[in-house]
Amino acid sequence: MKTDRKMRIETLAVHAGHEIDGATGAVATPIHLSTTFERDPEGGYPHGYIYGRSANPNRQALEQGLAALEGGEEAFAFGSGLAASSAILQALAAGDHVVAPTDVYHGMTKLLREVYMRWGLEVSFVDMTKLGLVREAMGPKTKLIWIETPSNPLLKITDIAAVAEIAHTAGAICACDNTWAPIVQRPLDLGADFVMHSTTKYLGGHSDVTGGALIAKTKTDFSERVREIQTTCGGVPSPFDCWLILRGMRSLPWRMRAHSENALKVATWLADHQRVERVHYPGLASHAGHEIAAQQMNEFSGMLSFEVRGGKEAAVGVAAKTNLFVRATSLGGVESLIEHRASITGEDPRTPQGLLRLSIGLEHPDDLIEDLAQALE
Repeated sequence: MKTDRKMRIETLAVHAGHEIDGATGAVATPIHLSTTFERDPEGGYPHGYIYGRSANPNRQALEQGLAALEGGEEAFAFGSGLAASSAILQALAAGDHVVAPTDVYHGMTKLLREVYMRWGLEVSFVDMTKLGLVREAMGPKTKLIWIETPSNPLLKITDIAAVAEIAHTAGAICACDNTWAPIVQRPLDLGADFVMHSTTKYLGGHSDVTGGALIAKTKTDFSERVREIQTTCGGVPSPFDCWLILRGMRSLPWRMRAHSENALKVATWLADHQRVERVHYPGLASHAGHEIAAQQMNEFSGMLSFEVRGGKEAAVGVAAKTNLFVRATSLGGVESLIEHRASITGEDPRTPQGLLRLSIGLEHPDDLIEDLAQALE
């Protein structure tokens, strides 16, 4: 799909990465399972493919679609979100300094603390809602600021443009985990250099594929290093996984609209419930980051969390009584999920014991509210 005309996001999502198959005229993208590709008599590769780890037609199509969707110059597909996050950290050097959020996906914290800090990376964890703390954390060896907004699980909001400016002033790269807000938030347009997605979530959209991706705003020496790590280390998705994610992306703008509308209705209802101590959702005017979120997001996505009065026992009891909400980890699928987050993150004092995380799906919001109402009785 090649065009010079700027398309609206719904049209772009349907067509980005998709071509009519030249061999058969098939409208649906074929799945290319081959692990190796034939050389021509002179020893070259006329179609540009050598071996499945280095490139595959389905992965190339997915990467083209991802770059177009996020407004980047190139993209890199991986076998999981953490594999994508790992690649950008591997592209740094021992002794480099990373600034990361205190409220961040626990897998990223584990990756930094238990793998890369042991390999010589230096890391400072700061509250990125406070720009002064970000500036104070910067040093001569700072090479990367990692943003996650909205954050997991407290949905804290980071000012992407402001943090990107801090990074660039110091000669550092700014990367944003945009897993919770594809389409509704565009970090590259706000100044970030890289966007990361766990494509397992909203981009795949149907809880049936695991994947990750990095999208670079522009092609640079650093992005070429990421490409080298992708192909050399081999943490790539299968052709079928790439096909599933690209297929899921075609309906992404419409799904994100529905996820966001449903989540706002559920969050608004929860905020008035007597058994609910606090609701974390940036679409609520009462949320501390609402003003910034409204500036950098066009919808507020489908993720929220709330704290049940009575702590862990009360929260686990509510989750046990839901019928429509599935008690499961992950997010971004068509079905709504509920999770007692502290059971996953362990003894992390930053995760309240009474907190339940909700991934709001595509069911009717009134049915979801009725399910929560009976569970909270």
